[in-house]
Amino acid sequence: RIAYQARPDIFAKEILLPEQLYSRVIEVPERLRADGSVEIELDLAAIADDLAQTRAAGIDAAAIVLMHSWKNPAHELAVAQAVRDAGFSQVSVSHEVSPLIKLVGRGDTTVVDAYLSPILRRYVARVADALGATPPGEPGPTLQFMMSSGGLTAAERFQGKDAILSGPAGGVVGMAQTAALAGFDKVIGFDMGGTSTDVAHYADGYERAFDTEVAGVRIRAPMMRVHTVAAGGGSILHAEPGRFRVGPDSAGAHPGPACYRNGGPLTVTDANVMLGKLNPDFFPAIFGPGQDQPLDRDTVATRFAGVAAEAGEGKSPEEVAEGFIRIAVENMANAVKKISVQRGYDVTRYLLNSFGGAGGQHACLVADALGMERVLIHPLSGLLSAYGIGLARVSASRQQMVVKTLDEDSGATIATVLDDLTDQVMQEMRAHGVADVETHPRLHLRYDGTDTALPVAYTTPTQARTDFEAAHLTQFGFTTPDKRVIIDS
Repeated sequence: RIAYQARPDIFAKEILLPEQLYSRVIEVPERLRADGSVEIELDLAAIADDLAQTRAAGIDAAAIVLMHSWKNPAHELAVAQAVRDAGFSQVSVSHEVSPLIKLVGRGDTTVVDAYLSPILRRYVARVADALGATPPGEPGPTLQFMMSSGGLTAAERFQGKDAILSGPAGGVVGMAQTAALAGFDKVIGFDMGGTSTDVAHYADGYERAFDTEVAGVRIRAPMMRVHTVAAGGGSILHAEPGRFRVGPDSAGAHPGPACYRNGGPLTVTDANVMLGKLNPDFFPAIFGPGQDQPLDRDTVATRFAGVAAEAGEGKSPEEVAEGFIRIAVENMANAVKKISVQRGYDVTRYLLNSFGGAGGQHACLVADALGMERVLIHPLSGLLSAYGIGLARVSASRQQMVVKTLDEDSGATIATVLDDLTDQVMQEMRAHGVADVETHPRLHLRYDGTDTALPVAYTTPTQARTDFEAAHLTQFGFTTPDKRVIIDS
């Protein structure tokens, strides 16, 4: 529960730890050393009663996480078989789910997989049955799902760990593909919805994060690199004398913004109504308790007039609304800077691809704040995440820890690992019924003694080191040529 003992808010008087997904822990008598050798033999008999009691309590899913199992999975395999024999239907094993070093992240990922996979299986089965879907390779329609990594996978291979951010991943694919069709290869994705704004960077390939924290849970699985800020159409406007704030709280779908006629607070959407950017005449009469009235501009004008009188310091209601919009735009522009300027990219050379329900209202303002000259709003921008899922391709990925020095002699080791991983990927792609396959081998490299690994494409060890140092210089502003480079995975 204490994990890395991280303290995101060191001045908080009350520490609110995230709720744990698991309900029971069984300790297994065993121990592997860091090199994978056995220090204490596994004792399965010691956990037999605990497994029986847990199953009798109605628990049907188990996550198995043992130290150093990424190096030697023998103990985890034996425990997994014992758990299945005890009657558990969902068994997630850490060396299969996330075969990477770091116990806490690997454990969290395995717990998430065990928690979500049974729910997903039931959902997938219902959808497949309703659509009459058939397995890959058989006649009939095939059902596929979007993964957080940006690729499609067959319904029966869809796992919990792959579903965390599958919706935003569709948006990243959509923004990259539609920009490519328009002739642009460097893109910033700007997805503004009702509660938050997602931004993403694309240049010469999708960017993926392999160590992510979602709702307090660490996930060690490939995901599209998406940065989120609490600035959306439903973000609530807070007015105090001398200080305006936007968000992070949201009005949600109900009561929604004040203009929805449900007694909601003033939001970013209301500011756009006040400024005439959202015209009630262009919206259907679906608001209010009876869902039969138009957007309410009169209430919005009255509420902004009240804010101007109380905290506007002599400004008109329209100027107050404009001030709130500027704050929201600055929040979103800062989010774009975090994924671009702060990582060494010149954002002024990029296209801003705007999508999401509220994106079009703010795209030009965000582009102006960043010095960007080109904005793309696709005809399907309101549905671009779904459109992106339709444009995505079937993909599979595999990872393996290496933790060895990168030098001229490491080519043979790298080739052996890559051949094994390629065979695994090719088997999965053949199971999908895909014959024409492209492979993209990558190494995650870091300087010895550091903790941040950067992904680089691999052809030779020399080229990999050159590309790593270029990426390190771009992101961190320096290199250390005399330091060893470690192949993380």
